[in-house]
Amino acid sequence: IEKVLSSFHLKVAFTSDEQPLGLLGGSGAGKRMILRCLAGIETPACGRIVLNSRVLFDSEQGINLPSRDRRIGFLVQNYALFPHMSVAQNIAFGLPKKLSAGSIRVQVEEQLLAMQLQGLGDRYPHQLSGGQQQRVALARALASQPEALLLDEPFSALDTHLRSQLEEQMTETLAGYQGVTLFVTHNMEEAYRICPNLLVLEHGKAVHYGSKHDIFQHPATVSVAQLTGCKNFSRAVLQSSQQVEATDWDCSLQVIEPVKSELSHVGIRAHQFIFTNDSSQENTFPCWVVRTSETPHRMTLFLKLYSAGKNSQDYHLQAEVFKEKWATMKDQPFPWYVRLDPLRLILME
Repeated sequence: IEKVLSSFHLKVAFTSDEQPLGLLGGSGAGKRMILRCLAGIETPACGRIVLNSRVLFDSEQGINLPSRDRRIGFLVQNYALFPHMSVAQNIAFGLPKKLSAGSIRVQVEEQLLAMQLQGLGDRYPHQLSGGQQQRVALARALASQPEALLLDEPFSALDTHLRSQLEEQMTETLAGYQGVTLFVTHNMEEAYRICPNLLVLEHGKAVHYGSKHDIFQHPATVSVAQLTGCKNFSRAVLQSSQQVEATDWDCSLQVIEPVKSELSHVGIRAHQFIFTNDSSQENTFPCWVVRTSETPHRMTLFLKLYSAGKNSQDYHLQAEVFKEKWATMKDQPFPWYVRLDPLRLILME
């Protein structure tokens, strides 16, 4: 599909099976616009949308099914529950209108049970917690037995503890769902936990599409690597088939992967550095800690290779270690030695 907007030009093509597909990208990447086009809320300028052999949109043939006929469930970011309707009425809204009152009641009860909302059918949205509202919205989306389920950052409005709980429940729900699922997020860890496959977007274009393992282990570009959480990058110059010069780190590195002529950068993830006493190993360099920052369980070490940093911004690399490891390291005299394992180096175009 293709659609021109003021801030970017959306132009993507992809397929998906019954495994959840994560749409990953920063703000303005086009994630939400893709969902809106699939749901029939927005109309692409051109292209084709097919769901289970049913053509939902085809610009050449003049086909553009209305939202109500697409059999797509859409869970929007703020849940969009009807405030004047009870929980049961909100869920029933997603059901076909031709059903009898008895059938509607049975299916609503089934959804309440599946979403652990028993006894809440008569309540109104303002009487529910954020997590309960989300589950009602998901129940409403699933009630119509859609062939595709579109999830637009479903955990963004929730606190950390509740997010973890509902993520588990969502994963369980999706495991039993037989349709296509598209899951929009800008949180790469969330995407990794929920989605086997990822479509990485940037300015309306797909920059990487494949299994989550391939995208995290072999990101194609610096921007994709950044989205997957990589913090260390250097411009790179090819020296030989197994060696590159990392110009921003002032070092030469042995690599395992064949180096392509399109090489532009080399990277390594912060948790993959090896601190060692053996300075003779390949890709091992003396380093000094310029400064540190901490989270409850980890320390981030800002490292300068070859000499001490002149100020807090004078560093080459960020390394992450658990605090238990930090406790054994912190009092050791400098220089320390850090190894950039050739197996862990990321080569990017």
